[in-house]
Amino acid sequence: MFTDVIILAGGFGERLWPASSAKFPKQFMSLEGGDSFLQSAIHRAAALNITGCILVITRKEISATVINQCSSLEPNVLHHLFVLNEPKPIHTAGAAALGCYFLKKLFPDKEHTILVITSDHVITPVESFVSDTEKAYKAAKENNFVCYAIPPEYPCTGFGYIKSGKPLESVSNTANNTQPDLFVIDKFKEKPDEKTAKQYVEQGYFWNSGMFGFSADFFLAELKRYEPVVYEAFSLLKDAPQPELETINGVRCMENWNGLDEVYEKSPKVSIDNGIAEKTDKACAVKASFAWKDIGTWDTFGSLFTNKLDKTENIESKNCFVYSDIPVALCGVSDLIVVVKNNRVLVMKKGCSSLAKTAAQLIDGE
Repeated sequence: MFTDVIILAGGFGERLWPASSAKFPKQFMSLEGGDSFLQSAIHRAAALNITGCILVITRKEISATVINQCSSLEPNVLHHLFVLNEPKPIHTAGAAALGCYFLKKLFPDKEHTILVITSDHVITPVESFVSDTEKAYKAAKENNFVCYAIPPEYPCTGFGYIKSGKPLESVSNTANNTQPDLFVIDKFKEKPDEKTAKQYVEQGYFWNSGMFGFSADFFLAELKRYEPVVYEAFSLLKDAPQPELETINGVRCMENWNGLDEVYEKSPKVSIDNGIAEKTDKACAVKASFAWKDIGTWDTFGSLFTNKLDKTENIESKNCFVYSDIPVALCGVSDLIVVVKNNRVLVMKKGCSSLAKTAAQLIDGE
């Protein structure tokens, strides 16, 4: 199994505005008052029984909330956990590179195979995720760049797509009647328009989950090959001193790493998807057997939220979702999403969740 897990937990929370914000992004929210999405992601990582580290990579502005949520985790989970603050957001390739060099610096004598996940997914059942991740690990340890291919539920314009190629012959592959469990990726497709999304679904394409597996050495080699400016910036960490660590409320944190600010100033903003996944000739995918939801829109959040809020009434109204701190009555309307949080109100037609980010920027943007 993978030795280490990186959990991406930066984000600015605009897509679930106004409940989520730059100071309290969506990974800190929960569906029904239980574990937050971040805490669930950490538990998911711990379920893999890794031998190394769980790195939560975040922004320093929200680090205190990350630490607070992590401090309530079980001691056997905290044993593996570190919180790393980025000097500034430079997208996901930089976060992955930071994680690779942190692990290699602290544990230079170990081989590191890394799974990168995000802090805002709902994945069930965990047992299926663990089983699929075992397949991903087998491919990653043979110097492949591994993704999870999600069978699409509907034509979605908010996700990238994966076109499957031939089975990955180098790894034991259990095939069903139509599709191998582990296959070479023929092409990555950017987020499509509605017409193209329908064509992708009809042609058997998969959603790209945004989770990736690789060995640290392989990732850095591919970064050097395809994004040399990012690689050169982060390679400064090879000769940097050890990261300085501190423990806050039982959570180990990277207090400082001399030279890291310079690294981030020199590195451009590059995503793992655009920088590595779409360029490498070693990309493959595990066909996911688990149910997957990206909590990136109010439409998705509302579809998973089952509790009826107190003092919320639908009067001659139908198919509406309300998420509010105060009583709300809906009269004679349909297909609405109403969010009343943090002294802000969002009223939106279902299916228009992408507009929430624009609303956040217009109302709360500087």
